[in-house]
Amino acid sequence: MIEADLNSYLEQHISSICPVGFHGNSDNHCAHFVSHVLELRYGITCRSMVHGSGAAASIRVQEIFPHCPRVGTWADLPDTVRTGLVFILNANHVDLQNKGMVNVPRKHVGIFCGDQRNIWHYSNSRNKVVRQTPEQFSRHYREPDNAMFWGELPHGSKL
Repeated sequence: MIEADLNSYLEQHISSICPVGFHGNSDNHCAHFVSHVLELRYGITCRSMVHGSGAAASIRVQEIFPHCPRVGTWADLPDTVRTGLVFILNANHVDLQNKGMVNVPRKHVGIFCGDQRNIWHYSNSRNKVVRQTPEQFSRHYREPDNAMFWGELPHGSKL
């Protein structure tokens, strides 16, 4: 059922997902998409940007990461974890022990789910939600900005 829920977002523009009205194509919406799907409201939200009505959601990757109960490198993802968040950025900008992440432009987040751990994320270059394999997602950025990390879904997440 979770994969079916995520598939319902495929090909959608952020304007179909955000009831608040924060949906400019020049803005980065990866954390925004994830946060609307999971109903995350940490730090700066879309309502802070446009003052619209509707349920607000977080818009910053680095403000989601610390709320994951467990985090680690993608290579160390336990087999028992079938759903969670996947982050991609330069490994030097992540502090796993303190669950911290530097606010740098080249970082991205998506939701992984299922036995194949497919990843749903908002493609800012295509202005829509896409699904990719972990291998495809790993090429989102070139080295050295393509280290992948996982995060357990924050407590209270919708999925």
